[in-house]
This record gives sequence, structure tokens and C-alpha cells, in this order.
Amino acid sequence: MRIALIGQPNCGKSTLFNQVAGYKAETGNFTGTTVTFTESSVRVGGETVEVVDLPGTYTLAGTNPAEREASRYLMSEDVDLIINVLDASHISQGLELTLELLAMKVRVIVALNMMDEASRIGLTIRGTDLSKKLGVPVMPLVASRGRGVRNLFLAALRLGKKESLDTSDYLIMENDDDRMGRHTLSGKLEQEFVTRGERRINLRDRIDDLLLHPFWGYVGLVVILYAFFQIVYGVGVLVETPLMNFLASITQKLVVFLGEGKMFTEIVVGALQGVVAGIGIVLPYLAPFLLGLGLLEDIGYMSRVAFLMDALMHRIGLHGKAIVPFILGYGCNVPAVMSTRTFDDPKERFVAAALATLVPCAAILSVVFGLVAFYMGPLIALILYLLNIFVIALVGRILTSMIPEDTPGLILEIPPYRIPTLRTVTQKAWFRIKEFIVEAWPLLIAGSAILALANYFNAAVFFNMLFRPVTWILGLPAATGVPLVFGIFRKELSLVMLGQALGSMDFNTVLTSVQMITFTVFVMFYVPCLATLAALRRELGTKAMLSITGMTIVIATITALLARGVAIIFF
Repeated sequence: MRIALIGQPNCGKSTLFNQVAGYKAETGNFTGTTVTFTESSVRVGGETVEVVDLPGTYTLAGTNPAEREASRYLMSEDVDLIINVLDASHISQGLELTLELLAMKVRVIVALNMMDEASRIGLTIRGTDLSKKLGVPVMPLVASRGRGVRNLFLAALRLGKKESLDTSDYLIMENDDDRMGRHTLSGKLEQEFVTRGERRINLRDRIDDLLLHPFWGYVGLVVILYAFFQIVYGVGVLVETPLMNFLASITQKLVVFLGEGKMFTEIVVGALQGVVAGIGIVLPYLAPFLLGLGLLEDIGYMSRVAFLMDALMHRIGLHGKAIVPFILGYGCNVPAVMSTRTFDDPKERFVAAALATLVPCAAILSVVFGLVAFYMGPLIALILYLLNIFVIALVGRILTSMIPEDTPGLILEIPPYRIPTLRTVTQKAWFRIKEFIVEAWPLLIAGSAILALANYFNAAVFFNMLFRPVTWILGLPAATGVPLVFGIFRKELSLVMLGQALGSMDFNTVLTSVQMITFTVFVMFYVPCLATLAALRRELGTKAMLSITGMTIVIATITALLARGVAIIFF
């Protein structure tokens, strides 16, 4: 049996999916397209069912590729039942999609999610009466807490097993293709089955008055980011220093045991340095960063960041939709680039994808924290992130001037604040950390071994000479050429191999403060990693990928030179 989850953005659909899938899922493409969905096998009532999390959508009208493919997928014979997830605190908006689904005459269960939030703001929903009116089951749910999840899927299993489907009781509109008609009817259904009590101004409302304020909201953003950086830095330093000392002593003993100067020793020690770097440099910062990022997401603050950034970007000419890949990019640039497929205009897609590649992903975090924050403090690291935002805004201003017509603004629903569960936050962080362990770490180890072998045969000199014009302009040691070249495979490699190339992981002894800042700023902006380049080629084509790659090299060089000039003044 295959169950499809569908709902509007911010309805909690993916939270429900992760509750049953436990972040053990695979991402696939709709046949013949690059539009993705997420699926997982789960056990329900002793049986295995396939659960598919479709892209969030307001309608199935087909105004963008994601909507068209979701509609086509729901009508396919592969789907036995649809769970339509609604935000119970905004039920009228969600019912518009429900009415579209009913018109398709398929098996549907309506899940009223966030019932706790609806109750908090004084809403009483007569779910049983609404179920009779719609002709389909309507079930209460608090997905973030796991409340109602079991009952929902057991009901779905029972309904999905029915051999015949009786749609005679479905609430079907006479003109089911009339969007305004669905809007009017959904409003009437809300008036009929939802009772509104008195809403009181509470602490959450007062917090939003501050965090979404035209001035204080940005002050709050900087304060929260600074606190976040301090925590990540504090945890990282606490773990990195003793761990690196311990691992360094093991490496030294291994060199003595195998014999110094031998090719086999160089390769083994090089590979071991890749392992050491992953354990001692990357993970101490990556783990707390991803935990903190997941916490901010589940609380609901990241949506407010998107709102603030949208308002800021509008003032400089960068419009709303580009904010979505911008926010996603802090986790990984690949899904950020892929999210641009919802843009209808090719120029908008190009601008959004180009900006997404400039966002410092979690991999670049290891460079920023392992090099700048560790040796110069988290405040400098925060300044570099603020510099990154300024550069993206400036580039966005230049690129949007290429688009003569106005681009649409961002339609963004601000979700309520929620108290995240430890299980959800840790599972989300582990899902992302596992990606580093499975995909990036083997590359770190292999890359370190290759560099050690190249150093043994003096082959690294060739790559350093090839990259010397750039490193010379930036005032970096010639040996930094190889780390920058290999950093294209994975950005973490640029830091790991930097230590090998310079002969010490104690960067304070082989680089000046100015060089650390220059190197980090260049890595922040230059050529996207191979996975991102592949995503750009799939989404935009080879020509656009090459154009964006060239653009990032120019931006990285200019920005790094400016950062170097400022750093010389202060350091």
C-alpha cells in the first residue's frame, strides 16, 4: 500500500512524515523530471506501507512543475490513499486544497494538524460534523508531539484496504475547477464548523512584536546569531583542543612505528590525518551547528529569519522568492539550487541559483570555525557571515537589474512557535551528520592520502604553480594551491589539506591572521562543490553552470582582496 502526504507549506506535513519515517528516507525524482519527493517504508498495524511526502503546495492547478507533478502522481495507480494535512489554526486556507482533492474522487483522509495551536488561539473545531459534510474522515493531530499519529495511520490502513470507493458522500463543487469558488466555500466551511473564542495577547505574540519589528527584528537576529556562534564555538573548542592533542600523539607514534620517510608511511599517515581532521576539526563544529540549526527550525525562528531577510532584500532590489534557496543554502547548496525549480521565469531561476551557490553551507562552516573562529574568536566569524549576506545582497542587486520586469514577492506564512522535541532535533541533526560521514569523510581520507602521495613525489608543486597567480594576488603561501583545488570536491577538504600542505594543523604557526581571513573568505565564495555543480547543470544547463562558476571565481577574488585590505588595517 502506498500513502501520499500532501498539504500546504508550513502545515506540518514533513513533521508528520519524519515522525513515522524517523528521518530514514530516500529522495527520488518524478519520472522524466527533476522535481523530487521523499519516501520511506514504515510499519503500520503489523504491515509495511510506503509513505510518500510530496512537495508542499497551495493548489494542484499546475502553476509550477512541482504542482503539476504532484497532481499527476496523485492520480496515478501507485497511490492507494491520500492524507491531506491541514494547519488547524488556518483551516480555511487548507480546505481549498482539500476541495481539489475531493474533486479527484480518490481516497482521502483529512488530518487536522497543530490542534494544540488552534486551541491556544481560541479555536474549537467540530471535526465530526466537518467529516460528515466533506464525506471523508477528519482526524485531529499534533504531529510535532506524535499525538494522533498512530490513530491516523491505522485509519488510513483500514480505508486503503477497502476494495471499492464510495464517493457519493463527497462534498463536490459544481464548478470544481473554479479557484474562487473553492476559496468562498472553504471560508463558509470554516464559519460553519469552527468556533472562535477570544484570543488573548500572550507571550508568543509579544515575542513576535519584537523579533519581526522593522528595526529591533534585525537587532534580535544579530544577537541570536552571535549567541548561536558563541555556543557552537564554545562546544567546538572544548572538544577540539584535547581531541586534536590526543590524535596528534597517536599519529606521531604511528610514524615512529612504521618508519619515517617511507612511501607507505606517508600514505597511511595522510589517510589518518583525514580521519583525524573529520573527528577533531569538522565534527566538533558541525554537530553543534546542525543541532542548533534544527532547534531554530523546529522552534519556528527560521521562517521569521526568511521574513526579515525578504523585507531587507526588497529594499535593495532582490525579491521574495530568492529568499527560499537563500535560507536552504545554509544547510546545503544542492537542495537550495534544486528549490529554484519552482520559479517559472528562467531569469529568476538563474539569479536564485547563482545566489544560492554563494551561501556558506555546513561544509564551509568547518573552514570558518576551524580556522577563523578557533584562532581569532567567534565575533570575527560572525562578521564574515554578515559580509557574506552583504555580498549576496549586492550581487542580487546587480543580477536583478538584468530582469526588466518586476518579480513576484514572497508569500510566506509565519508558523507558530513550538517547543521542539529532543528526539526530532537529534534525529534531524543525525540525518545531516550521517551525510557527512557517508559522503564527505571518505573523500577527506582519500584526498589526504592522495596529497601525501603527491607530496612524496613532489607532484603537489605542479598544482601549486597552476594556482599560483591566485594565491600570489591574495598574499597566500604557494602551498595553499592544492587545498583550494581539492576543495572543489568538498569544501571541508580545503581545510584538512591546508594543514597537510603547510605541514601543521596548528594554523597559528603557519598562517598570519590576515592570511586566515583571506583564505576563508575566498573559500566562502569560490567554485561550488562538485555536487552543487551537478545540481546546477541538471537545473539550468551546462552554459549557466559555467557562467555561475566563473562568476563565483570573480566574486571570491574581489571579496578576498577587499577582506585582506581591511584585515591588514586591523591586524
